[in-house]
Amino acid sequence: MASKSNGFTAAEQAAMKERARELKLEVKVGKLRADGEAELLAKVAEMPVAERAMAERLHAIVTATASTLLPKTWYGMPAYARDGKVVLFFQGASKFGARYSTLGFNDTAMLDDGPMWATSFALAELTPEVEKKITALVKKAQRKRDSSLQ
Repeated sequence: MASKSNGFTAAEQAAMKERARELKLEVKVGKLRADGEAELLAKVAEMPVAERAMAERLHAIVTATASTLLPKTWYGMPAYARDGKVVLFFQGASKFGARYSTLGFNDTAMLDDGPMWATSFALAELTPEVEKKITALVKKAQRKRDSSLQ
């Protein structure tokens, strides 16, 4: 007799288990910036070469542009958070067998722009023009969030 599927793929189940482990670690250790960055960089090191290069460059952009965001992992992916809430993340194409990698912004990024706006972006290559756009989005996410705290 076949077991009933719970609707999640094996990759999604693995990501959820990874997230549960991350949450336990955050509660146990209190997760300092250095710990979060070390875990993020360890996950980046496990990525295929092309994705690793993209993730390393994104890490450099985010840390240079938004020093108030804390590096961490989120569902096993590189992410950056404030007050424990993820603002943006990088999902390599290989994570779920996708055609392209994704740079995603959660609602905490507050990229609101009228009645409709993008919250995730397909990444095929990091050209200087793409890096400039990413830098602007990260600045906007930090600026919006910083101004909402006042």
